[in-house]
Amino acid sequence: MEQETWIEKLLFRKLIGRRKTPHAGKIVLWVLLTILAITALYPVVFLIFGSFMGRDELEVYLGAVISGNQGYADFPLLPGYPTLRHYVEIFLDSPEFFVMFWNSVTITFCTLAGQLIVGTMAAWGFAKYKFPGKKGFFLIYMILMLLPFQVLMLSDYLVLDRLALTDHLWGIILPGIFSTFPVFTIYRFFKEIPDSLLESARLDGAREWQLFIYLALPIGSSGIIAAMVLGFLECWSLIEQPLTFLKDKSLFPLSVFLPDVTSVGQSGMAFAASVITFFPALLVFLGGQDYLEQGIMAGAVKE
Repeated sequence: MEQETWIEKLLFRKLIGRRKTPHAGKIVLWVLLTILAITALYPVVFLIFGSFMGRDELEVYLGAVISGNQGYADFPLLPGYPTLRHYVEIFLDSPEFFVMFWNSVTITFCTLAGQLIVGTMAAWGFAKYKFPGKKGFFLIYMILMLLPFQVLMLSDYLVLDRLALTDHLWGIILPGIFSTFPVFTIYRFFKEIPDSLLESARLDGAREWQLFIYLALPIGSSGIIAAMVLGFLECWSLIEQPLTFLKDKSLFPLSVFLPDVTSVGQSGMAFAASVITFFPALLVFLGGQDYLEQGIMAGAVKE
């Protein structure tokens, strides 16, 4: 009996040791993923450190690309002589930067507020109500979601021009409010609400607007937040829509603000402006990352 117990303990220790020892394939996979992650993050690191380099340093390292000098472009991991000059130039010497910043805030806030109202109501209607042509309308929504901006650009421009909304911030905001993607994202979460729960609430005397406010919105909050996060990332980085519908440069959003990167004197400002524009989007993404994962998983479920 003692010999059998000793053998069992030995086998148990070997089994635990095997479990703790990572498999060679996992090590290779982690190394590969680490290399890919570093490769993906390198442009961001390049952008951040480039914003702290002086003009002379940028001329030395990037002169072959920016000014057409002889030789090859080079970029060290850390700036040799870090400086905040480019950020000072943007915040103190570039008043148009703040105008564009508030234009971006106005476009993003108004668009998200409209999507919160229109998108949630439309998603709730598609998810829990029956009406003639429901499947056809929802199919149209899905088709519109798949079409790129270039396909709808001409029709959008003609409609906005007819409404006298070209060269106005509302020409950017209104098409964003009626975007179909938030409806698709929130619809999946509303669809998961049991019909029996709604029927029980109706038997207790709840009205339809109460079902929407007190049941749909709290239960589907994860999908709503996911849609808002994605909507923020899209609105904050708009480029094609402002360049198409806006002619007055004073109405341009921050995403269009980019000094002449081909000039050594402006390339540092371009780096700094890109970092400032990138930072709010990064914070929103990190704050809503969990909700984004839930939204992606809900969107992947096939009915």
